[in-house]
Amino acid sequence: MSDQTARSEEITMPLIDPETQVESFRQTRSNRRTELVEDYVELIADLIDDNGEARQVEIAQRLGVAQPTVAKMLKRLAAEELIVQRPYRGVFLTAAGREIAERSKARHEIVVSFLLALGISPATARIDAEGIEHHVSDETLEAFGRYIRRADRKAQ
Repeated sequence: MSDQTARSEEITMPLIDPETQVESFRQTRSNRRTELVEDYVELIADLIDDNGEARQVEIAQRLGVAQPTVAKMLKRLAAEELIVQRPYRGVFLTAAGREIAERSKARHEIVVSFLLALGISPATARIDAEGIEHHVSDETLEAFGRYIRRADRKAQ
């Protein structure tokens, strides 16, 4: 079969109605706003679990951004009551911040497990999951979980 024939047999999705498309783009923009918050609190939780605290310099280093960028985001997280900054001690999560971090980490682990079940290499699965975890619906995440459980049962 030629490439041309294969392409013509591909499934084409019809253009969706404007209201649905607007809602889709709205959801994507909302996801982008929360993605940063989730990435920060998840990293802060990991650093606290590993080191007992999270320091601004290490957050900047691990996210690959400048310290002033981290300082600005930490100010936002503090205003949203997700973190507490203690002078000479570092950054700590509030109960609300810890809840978001745990939920984000669980989503991340499901996506990584799903990608691994598809045969994606561990390194690529970790990198790709970083973007996917923030942009899939709960319904899709549940489907990933079902797929993982089925794959686990078949492997046993």
